[in-house]
Amino acid sequence: MIILDGKSLSKKQMGLLQTQVQDFVSAHGMAPGLAVILVGGDPASQVYVSHKHRACQQVGMVSQVIRQPDHISQKELLSLIDRLNEDEKVHGILIQLPLPAGIDSEKVLAHVAFEKDVDGFHPYNTGRLFRDQESMVPCTPLGVMVLLKEYGIAVEGANVVVIGKSNIVGKPMAALMMNAGATVSVCHSKTKDLTSFCQQADIIVSAAGRPDLIRANMIRPDAVVIDVGINRRPDGKLVGDVAFDEVSQKARAITPVPGGVGPMTIAMLLTSTLRAAQLQIQGKIS
Repeated sequence: MIILDGKSLSKKQMGLLQTQVQDFVSAHGMAPGLAVILVGGDPASQVYVSHKHRACQQVGMVSQVIRQPDHISQKELLSLIDRLNEDEKVHGILIQLPLPAGIDSEKVLAHVAFEKDVDGFHPYNTGRLFRDQESMVPCTPLGVMVLLKEYGIAVEGANVVVIGKSNIVGKPMAALMMNAGATVSVCHSKTKDLTSFCQQADIIVSAAGRPDLIRANMIRPDAVVIDVGINRRPDGKLVGDVAFDEVSQKARAITPVPGGVGPMTIAMLLTSTLRAAQLQIQGKIS
């Protein structure tokens, strides 16, 4: 059984990024810039944003965290995005979710210039992803694909089950798998007999947000299990969607929680920011 170690791979990716950012600075006289908009004081969002900020600094990118009160109006938020869209020193814009009630998240996300949409949530990028064209891709699904490639796990021709149909993970994950040549089933809360789908899967990606959803009796002995879930038990322990102790005894390969997919998400965010900067600079030169 193989532990798919996202923590060590993310460190490797960050090392490569540090060199690539130095090369970018040498070539263009400026560092890639990421702006993160944080609205309100959600504790989990505060932690996520601080991790992203530190990671940017680690690889030599310029990071600015723009904190706004939860009573900001949608009009004011859109005006802020307009300013960042026009700022040539900002190559990537990230809206930290969730946004407060009363703000139309879809409208806000679609207001970010698609070329600066490093989260891959803009309808333009979503459309291109589903058409198998070059686009900005949501960071967590992209991290899963990089992790599978690193460990030599073939996606082409595989039967894949994606559990969860969110716009952030489930749907783009399914699209990436299909684009890579997999046969994909997307399961969710309305799926009848989840076990029967999982027992036929070569690769299972669970992003349901339900502890112990995937048990050993649900998988094939040679299955690869990717756990995207992040859940906190009453005792404070962080767990995924997969009953790790029992499933790891049967699976061919599995990601731990924490230390699996999570670290890859931030590494992919910075990778996308560098790519956005390169594309924007090329556009200005051409």
